[in-house]
Amino acid sequence: MAVALLEGLNEQQRAAVSAGPGPVLVLAGPGSGKTRVLTHRIAYLIQEIGAYPGGIVAVTFTNKAAGEMRARVENILGGRLQGLQIGTFHAICARLLRREADHTQHRHDYLIYDTDDQVALVTQALNELNLDVKKYRPRQLLDHISGAKNELIPPDKYQMKSYLGEIVRRVYERYQELLIASNARDFDDLLMDTALLLRDNDEVRQKYQRFYEFLLVDEFQDTNMAQYELVKILAKPQDNVFVVGDEDQAIYGFRGADYRNVLQFRRDFPDAKVILLEQNYRSTQIVLDAARAVIDKNTHRTPKALFTDQIGGQPVTVYEAYSEVDEAEYVIQRVDDLRKQERLDYRDIAVMYRTNAQSRALEEAFIRSNTPYRLIGGVGFYKRREIRDLLAYLRLINNPDDAVSFARVVNVPKRGIGKKSVEDLQRWALKQRYTIGQALAALAQGEPSSLPASAVRKLVDFHALLAGWRELNAVGDLSALLEDVIVRTGYTLHLHESSDRPEEAMERQENVNEFRALLKQDRAKPLGEFLEDISLVADVDTLAEEKNSVTLLTLHAAKGLEYPVVFITGIEEGLLPHLRSLDEPDGMAEERRLFYVGLTRAMRHLYLTYAFRRMTYGDSSPSLPSRFLGDIPARLVQGVSAGLANRRNYQTYQESLRWDDDSPWENKASDKEATWPDASALVDAARSRIRGQIQPFGQGAPLRYRSGLRVQHPVFGEGIVIESRRSGDDEEVTIQFSKQVGLKRLAASFANLIILEG
Repeated sequence: MAVALLEGLNEQQRAAVSAGPGPVLVLAGPGSGKTRVLTHRIAYLIQEIGAYPGGIVAVTFTNKAAGEMRARVENILGGRLQGLQIGTFHAICARLLRREADHTQHRHDYLIYDTDDQVALVTQALNELNLDVKKYRPRQLLDHISGAKNELIPPDKYQMKSYLGEIVRRVYERYQELLIASNARDFDDLLMDTALLLRDNDEVRQKYQRFYEFLLVDEFQDTNMAQYELVKILAKPQDNVFVVGDEDQAIYGFRGADYRNVLQFRRDFPDAKVILLEQNYRSTQIVLDAARAVIDKNTHRTPKALFTDQIGGQPVTVYEAYSEVDEAEYVIQRVDDLRKQERLDYRDIAVMYRTNAQSRALEEAFIRSNTPYRLIGGVGFYKRREIRDLLAYLRLINNPDDAVSFARVVNVPKRGIGKKSVEDLQRWALKQRYTIGQALAALAQGEPSSLPASAVRKLVDFHALLAGWRELNAVGDLSALLEDVIVRTGYTLHLHESSDRPEEAMERQENVNEFRALLKQDRAKPLGEFLEDISLVADVDTLAEEKNSVTLLTLHAAKGLEYPVVFITGIEEGLLPHLRSLDEPDGMAEERRLFYVGLTRAMRHLYLTYAFRRMTYGDSSPSLPSRFLGDIPARLVQGVSAGLANRRNYQTYQESLRWDDDSPWENKASDKEATWPDASALVDAARSRIRGQIQPFGQGAPLRYRSGLRVQHPVFGEGIVIESRRSGDDEEVTIQFSKQVGLKRLAASFANLIILEG
């Protein structure tokens, strides 16, 4: 039977499956068949070593993966396996805590609270402690509480390092009391309570250490401290622990995952057998070599010589687009060519990007070309909260009787018009047989109503805002209209105040800036026509999973997937690597791992694109090609710059961009594709060319402080520019400084800002 279990496995896979008892660390490169190894390992333990299925625990990170793993094992062994535990960390811990309820503060029938329940409970705790919910926002406090729980720090052990820390401790303590009183746990409790129970209760710990003879863990690089502590405890004393992971694919540090647990495992289990899975069954050798060249720049990792039977393959295509619109059109054209030339289905193709905001230009290109697509890893651009808010304002300006848009934005940002006031207005309007627009106009004209005077005053002020915007709309400049809405409502500040984390605020700001860029392009279009065009895009944001369509997704969402054709777009400094990581070594290493994950999703064709100019943060400005592109050897790459494909386009393109004549591209004026030079030389040349176009600030010159730029203020310290705009002869800069300082609007001529490198 052992021969049958090992049949079809390569040498490294067989070594992992048939490893004897004791600790085993399997470092599995992308596409190396790790799921097959895990399922065959479980079958081997049962069939060959004689392990009792009920004594085996296999941990995965999704319920779907757990179900698939169980089905595979049962298929291999030809029947159902009673007692075999395969599930997520949370599911396994939840069952254990129910069984051991007598040793905890909860009953066995405890509830598991979701995020909305948690927010309600923290809000209750704040109210009971007489703390301002507006000042200490529940979701931000929950982030701190969650971080403490993932580090196995209960309320009584929470260390206060600041005044905010004292607030968190008090709220954390009361929050836990309310959870217990409600006989409820949150998801972090499932891990923390189990780990602390096993650590502190000798009887319970020894019981499960005897019962669980073999422990297997998938995606080990994605474990946090609490999960790793559970692995260490449950593996004792026999140390029959089998973990599979890859430091190079650790991309969830923002969720608390710590890839260094792989290194820590080797320290805690010095006798562990270390097996590398290096044979790839997904990609061509050229794709693997390109990916290796990128990831080899990272330190604190185990090098892997990835190889495949698919020798050679198509060169990696690198494309420099003029703009994000040109980039999207290029993707559409290549999709069409690939389908015709290689008879590929739409479902064989994926387009990936670093941030959700980048999907806008792509989505519109797919709509215009009538190319089917589906968006995963995020909501459609026009469905995102901040975009829906701004669209609601524009719709209400266009149509005063739009009751849905009115209800959405009447108190966004907050202007003291609460739910009760809106309900009172709606009841009065219904009684008077007024539309929402007519009701607001009647109040503005002084018509008596049943509403409180304070509510009437605020609604009349809102009506005046709308009236002013309708007058501005008559000028026919959509971009100016949107800017006035953003400024008069204080929407930029609202974004930061209503976001749970600085990273979320930055991403939402990126979406708003992308919307700004769109209206700058369509500024002369009538508002009604613009809204009609947008509604057509929004109506087809999502397509059914089973439909034959191109997949659009973020690089984070691409983990575990594979496609014959992969496009990775926006490979530019500030996007990939993201600007938040430019001055953080750990963050930069994770960005490199993220790019590596994207590269290794490709099976046959890999396209990498960046834009010479990108309309981001509301302004069109030169972009720097990512340093990651320079890591890919020239022998693996082919490409042609936008506008250089033929003699007819080159002259116009060069003049419009004011490129220098010393381009690294050869055969610029020929009808043939340009020859790809040394990749690092291309990146250096592109950066020099782009920097040469940046002019000093002055009348008619580009804004000096672009969004995303890191700056130093003599008083407030280091910060990131959120947005910049002209203010007479000066430049007004909005900067996000540290949490203690917050958001500041400064006049550039008086701020004495120093631009930091990167």
